[in-house]
Amino acid sequence: MQKKYLFAVVAVVVVLVAGAFTYKVYAEKNNGVAAVVNGEKITVAEMKDAYEKNPQIKAQASFEDFYTQALDIMVNSKLALQAATKANIQATPEYQKQLAELQDEIARQVYIEKQVIAKVTDEKVKEVYDEYLANFKPEKEIKAKHILVEDEATAKDIINQLNKKKASFDDLANKYSKDQADLGYFTADVMVPEFSEAAMKMDVNTYSKEPVKTQFGYHVILVEDIRDTKPQPLEAIENQIKMSLSQQAVAEIVKELNDNAKIEKFDLQGKKIESK
Repeated sequence: MQKKYLFAVVAVVVVLVAGAFTYKVYAEKNNGVAAVVNGEKITVAEMKDAYEKNPQIKAQASFEDFYTQALDIMVNSKLALQAATKANIQATPEYQKQLAELQDEIARQVYIEKQVIAKVTDEKVKEVYDEYLANFKPEKEIKAKHILVEDEATAKDIINQLNKKKASFDDLANKYSKDQADLGYFTADVMVPEFSEAAMKMDVNTYSKEPVKTQFGYHVILVEDIRDTKPQPLEAIENQIKMSLSQQAVAEIVKELNDNAKIEKFDLQGKKIESK
């Protein structure tokens, strides 16, 4: 219940400079009690646990800021639970039905999670990464800037100013470009074909002598560097590999369950659906 309410805090929490007091100091004050609601305690430890279990909140706020925003929500949650208990909600058919559904969902999730963890091992991650390294083929990538304008005449005028050294590329980009100038490093497949074809033919520290027309307008391109791509380190793509392996594992688990089960399906008219 608390976790459900805590997600609402994300929208209102503002990232501020962390206070000088640590969690330990807070916990020691008032014997670690955050609130007492009709005689029931909400502890600082509970608040801390809720904070630690919500990475979205942790990314936006220190524990001190979260504590201030979430305390009233925790109190209201406790009040609602107390009222529900007093009204004997737990004995109602509605509660029992939702509890059973929730228990089934938790059981499914825990089962799948345990199976995925067993399949997505560090060894498997390393195996996939080694395969990535073995199959990696360097590509040419360039670091470039551009000035994007609406018409060819303006692009030609910019090139003329560069030729006569009347202004720097950056100054002209600030004055004329309708897009940010710095494009960083990119490979040919990232940009539209006309742009990539022109840029990839250029040398380092040269700019396009003619405007490059694309669907976005007319470009004047400056190439700053050319290099070959390198494989990413394991740390950079480990989570991506684990995500991919997890998706594969779930598909394998579901297939195994189906293969080892006797299943009969029927259409809306009650006719048996023959297996393919």
